[in-house]
Amino acid sequence: MSFQRKYVNLHHILLSQHQMSTENLTQTLTQTVEELSEPESLRGLFHQHRDGNPLPSLRALEEIIELSRSILFPGFYGKSTVNMKTIRYHIGVNMERLHKLLSDQILAGLCFACSDEDEDYQVIAERRGQAEALAAEMITRLPQIRKVLATDVEAAYNGDPAAESFGEIISCYPVIKALTNYRIAHELVELGVPLIPRIMTEMAHSETGIDIHPGARIGNHFTIDHGTGVVIGATCIIGNNVKLYQGVTLGAKSFPLDENGNPIKGIPRHPIIGDNVVIYANATLLGRITVGDDCVIGANVWLTEDMENGTKKNHK
Repeated sequence: MSFQRKYVNLHHILLSQHQMSTENLTQTLTQTVEELSEPESLRGLFHQHRDGNPLPSLRALEEIIELSRSILFPGFYGKSTVNMKTIRYHIGVNMERLHKLLSDQILAGLCFACSDEDEDYQVIAERRGQAEALAAEMITRLPQIRKVLATDVEAAYNGDPAAESFGEIISCYPVIKALTNYRIAHELVELGVPLIPRIMTEMAHSETGIDIHPGARIGNHFTIDHGTGVVIGATCIIGNNVKLYQGVTLGAKSFPLDENGNPIKGIPRHPIIGDNVVIYANATLLGRITVGDDCVIGANVWLTEDMENGTKKNHK
């Protein structure tokens, strides 16, 4: 057999194998698509989009956080050219953009939480008006948020001998970034906005390693030294002048179950921390316990019971 004939035969064999391979691939992909589209496999894992209902946007929420930080801490975030002559202009421009983005994302959160598939355009239009009103109300709360964040900056500065200025705290310390997200998200929770606040605090969690649920209630002059690995649960109540160190967990015990064996949700299950409390690194506090004012909890402590005012708890 000549070399040319051998080459032609080999070409036909390879072409046939390629066609069979393509057919097999198409069949495999089609079958996989069918399996992944089965309603049973999608139960609880699929959010069905409805016309007119926007979806939350991580990119838009990132811009909301950046705009909020630039408004709350002008000159440290956003345009560095801002000065007292131009500050009203910069804040005004950012505020207008912030209201538009907030309205859209609040609307997305409201739509995401609604399960009614028979909504008409009138309902959606009313919801958009609600979202715009909620965004405006949220913006009116920014001055108070700044006042509380100022106390957090002060607490971080006073609590760290290595800190040289408030500017260093604002620019570098993860606790301020995490608390900015948290305090904005908490106000949105108070306004009844679903989903969006949780995304905001999870963004801070990814950025800083500090996990604060937006439902927690935290007083003023709050700080976390270093911050990595701190967890603060949804129903925590934290007083004023409280300082945590890295790795602290303010968590819950195992969920109580109902008669059907399902976890009972919506009940207080995280610690209450009084004023002027210090909790050192890697301490774990679980359950609806109360830590009184002026208490000190040492590193690596495991605590599941109340502490009276002014007491200390050390690792044994």
